[in-house]
Amino acid sequence: MWIEPVILSAHDAETIVLSVPNDFYVKRLKESYLGYFEEGFLRLGQKVRIEFKVGKKKLKPGQINSGLGRAQKGGRTQKTTAVPPVIPSAVSVPSKFHPQLPGMTPAFNCGRMLKKNFTFDDFVVGDNSSFAYTASLYLAQGKLNGTGVLFLLGKTGLGKSHLSQAVGHHMLTHDGGHRVFYVTAEDFTNEMIYSLRNNSIDQFKEKYRLKCDVLILEDVHFLTGKSATQKELVMTLDYLIDADKKIIFSGCERPDEIPKLNENLKSRLNMGVVTEIKAPDFGTRVKILNKKSKAIQCVLPTPVTEYIAQEACDDVRQLESALFSVVTRGQLMKRNIDIELARHVLEKMTGTGKRITIDLIKKLVCEAFDVSEQELESKSRKHRIVKPRQVAMFLSNKYTDQPIKKIGASFKRYHATAIYSVNAVEKEMKQKGQRYEQVSYLTKKLESGKF
Repeated sequence: MWIEPVILSAHDAETIVLSVPNDFYVKRLKESYLGYFEEGFLRLGQKVRIEFKVGKKKLKPGQINSGLGRAQKGGRTQKTTAVPPVIPSAVSVPSKFHPQLPGMTPAFNCGRMLKKNFTFDDFVVGDNSSFAYTASLYLAQGKLNGTGVLFLLGKTGLGKSHLSQAVGHHMLTHDGGHRVFYVTAEDFTNEMIYSLRNNSIDQFKEKYRLKCDVLILEDVHFLTGKSATQKELVMTLDYLIDADKKIIFSGCERPDEIPKLNENLKSRLNMGVVTEIKAPDFGTRVKILNKKSKAIQCVLPTPVTEYIAQEACDDVRQLESALFSVVTRGQLMKRNIDIELARHVLEKMTGTGKRITIDLIKKLVCEAFDVSEQELESKSRKHRIVKPRQVAMFLSNKYTDQPIKKIGASFKRYHATAIYSVNAVEKEMKQKGQRYEQVSYLTKKLESGKF
């Protein structure tokens, strides 16, 4: 947005004049990007002074080389080492020239931008993603059991893009000479079609086959039924694999399960390590929320964090959305963020109104056994209280992913008591008696969503 409109207006041995659309551009470029312009021109020639002028004046063809060799100054002819002009888009910039702009990711050669915070350091590792994380890190470090191919499998919003981009960040950070191409399967298809229509397919092939060191190809399931794209991709992958380049795929389905995919492409997708990322468990969701909260400088009370982690359990994106919604609501209303606020916000979010939680199970059990929540959490050892409490703990263990320690704490009991309660109900269930009928009734209500 800020760099593309800039035009080379004039230059001599000591000064580069750049034309920009308006005064606001001048202010913005001087404040944020001047040093990077200076560094860029320094790498292309010698140290120069950068001036910004408002206007659309362009160099005439004959002026492009007017600074080469000699420049006029003060009536004398001085021998100078001229600064080369802006390089036309058709000419490749040397691979070592990768200046960074403030607030942006490292420069790379093709495709979409890598998100700034999609790095290995910012990824929260849990049991659901530990193998995928390790495999991605080892691939970036060149230690993945001799293979340079990795397939990240998982549903939307679980971290595939984060890990695949983390590989790209690592390669750019530790070796700026690497050419990282980050594209989706749709991008690849559209670019190939554009090249065919504009008679530039040879440049397309050269770019992906010979000028790519790391190919990150997301959403490969998009290739279903696209036979021409599949054939071209197979050839591209063969070039990259033979050259020992790194390839990271991601998709929502295993290669063998993607419909209308030719056998050659399936074999290429399967030739590396295939690893799956699953939905994060409760403990991992709490860690993610804590990390995200610190990032936005709004640390939430533990009960609120745990409540959000309990309610928003489908994927990481839903978790982030729930967090940002609660925090934003609190800030706009200028009130403390508590359970009441979090419950009010999350009840209005799509898909969270009918979620099975410990609190919901408590209410269901209380209605079925005619006891109160206070009695369930009390120290009472009366039979009419103990049995419903055990059933509630059993159902909480079965239908939520809360750790047993957390379940026990919800009923003001130690985790050993919670374990005993779960085992006791399981034992009674095997006898097919009254307890079996009661639990089966509650189970049907929970599974049908009629609660």
